[in-house]
Amino acid sequence: MESAVVEKLNWRYATKKFDPNKKLSQAQLDTLSDAFNLTATSYGLQALKMVVISNQAIKKELVAHSWNQQQVSDASHVLVICRETVLDSNFIKAHFQRVEEIRNTPREILAPFEQFLLDSFADKSETELATWMDKQAYIALGNLLTVCALEHIDSCPMEGFDPVAYDRVLGLQAKGLTSVLVLPVGYRAEDDFMAELKKVRRGTDQVVLTVE
Repeated sequence: MESAVVEKLNWRYATKKFDPNKKLSQAQLDTLSDAFNLTATSYGLQALKMVVISNQAIKKELVAHSWNQQQVSDASHVLVICRETVLDSNFIKAHFQRVEEIRNTPREILAPFEQFLLDSFADKSETELATWMDKQAYIALGNLLTVCALEHIDSCPMEGFDPVAYDRVLGLQAKGLTSVLVLPVGYRAEDDFMAELKKVRRGTDQVVLTVE
């Protein structure tokens, strides 16, 4: 018997046509926002932010910078997963300050790990830091896709867009952010032919290896 989770994962697909007349509720948006915030990230640093776009004029403008994919305009909302432009010592120190305040962890316990991260990240080039943060964005995307499926929210993960243009339209540079991934969310159109197509997967027995 198929589990409820697997059933919902089978239900989801990369939606190619959204119903522009159906909108997500604020409660649904809150769930997606909380899911993003609760996503696991390396060292718990959360060097990411998410921009939620509902403005129709902005969504339409972004279509031209999304390989003309109409999902960006027709979706209820567009989620843009962004990374920090700069990940410096102040960012790392702020993280450990939160840990200290929230968990009441003594400074002497936190200090060695904090220094380890400060030294480790200081040795990384800008390119290495950007790559590391980009990987965190993909973790967040995967989590959001699963939550969308569980909540019966349609979605379409997108790498096909112009990050430079997105950053300009959304004023991300001034916010210290760089766009990494785009996720239109909403409700599938009744005539989206992709909705009824069978999933094409290699099969669990072919992609999962068991070591005993």
